[in-house]
Amino acid sequence: MKKIVFILTSMLVLISCSAIRTKKADDRLEEIRQELGAVGLSVAVIRDNRIVYTGAFGMSDLETGRELQTTDLMRIASISKSFTATAIMQLYEAYCFDLDDDISIALGFPVRNPSFPDIPITYRMLLSHTSSLSDKGGYFTLDVIRPDITPDVSESFNDYAPGTKYQYCNLGFNTLGTLVEIHSHERFDEYIRNNILDPLGVYASFNVNDLDSTRFATIYTWEDGCFVPSPQAYNPRKQEIEKYKWGRSTTLFSPTGGMKISAPDLARHALVQINDGFLDGREILSAESVALMQTPQSPGGRDTKNKTCGYGLALEKTDALIKGEIMTGHTGSAYGLYSAMFFQKEKKFGFVVLCNGCDTSIPRRDNGFMPIQTDVINALYELFIR
Repeated sequence: MKKIVFILTSMLVLISCSAIRTKKADDRLEEIRQELGAVGLSVAVIRDNRIVYTGAFGMSDLETGRELQTTDLMRIASISKSFTATAIMQLYEAYCFDLDDDISIALGFPVRNPSFPDIPITYRMLLSHTSSLSDKGGYFTLDVIRPDITPDVSESFNDYAPGTKYQYCNLGFNTLGTLVEIHSHERFDEYIRNNILDPLGVYASFNVNDLDSTRFATIYTWEDGCFVPSPQAYNPRKQEIEKYKWGRSTTLFSPTGGMKISAPDLARHALVQINDGFLDGREILSAESVALMQTPQSPGGRDTKNKTCGYGLALEKTDALIKGEIMTGHTGSAYGLYSAMFFQKEKKFGFVVLCNGCDTSIPRRDNGFMPIQTDVINALYELFIR
């Protein structure tokens, strides 16, 4: 009888401690949201290899007064690249290509830096932003690198040899999205849904039209001291999709930044990386592919003196986010949204932060991150991990 009483008492203490921690987190996050002038803030915390906390604060829509919910969807910007990279690695595991193959073979036209015409541009280079491709000529169409359409493609390349330097490039990931389509023989958004999202059991898509628009959190830019809605963040592009050309129109779905998802579901995506490619008994990637994605290929990414840090394959490894911790993940920013997904694989913890608009007159922190990214993650770390 005493043992039963002790167990019940222990359970009540644990529940009470959890409730206190949740209340502290709620209060602290609302405080940060107000301090940084954020419209809305949605977060998820992974600890001991599971999601232990989710929270939503502020507004989903300022015009209607709708409050933000944890189930609300946001366009997550460049964290989307990790989904595109996951698809590429799945196709690599299926022996569709080697990471060091020339992408020109699959694309059907030569992709060459005019200053270095003898050096092939590879899948690995695109994934690690070391291809010498540049966004200067635009990245909403691959026509800018097709010599049969754009005779002078030099504006879309840098003046260094492919594979030698890092420069972040959206064009490279829109190209990878097209390659997913070519190798899988599925439309890009459908491949992602069938092979990543559905197996994970998450509600998300690169295709706006697949989703319930009432769950979209309005994204706001900060202009002259006011929040201005950015409806283009959820542009359905229905007419363009009706005229879709396989292997040509992939950029409509923005493989470089177009995923729409909630914070808790994005945390499930992070758990795949923490668990060597598995989640709930389902294999999304092999352990080898996960290791490749998390291994820096160049010193690019967040400025750091730590030689173990840098940019891998759609994932950054940094010691600048949390003092004393080397974190792996990605940030995103577009249309006024700011997002972050970072995890510590060995210690089995991580964080997701989605913000649908904030006061951007507040400068970046010394670590290079936006205040809404670094302040929220460090607060969650103190509350749930340290």
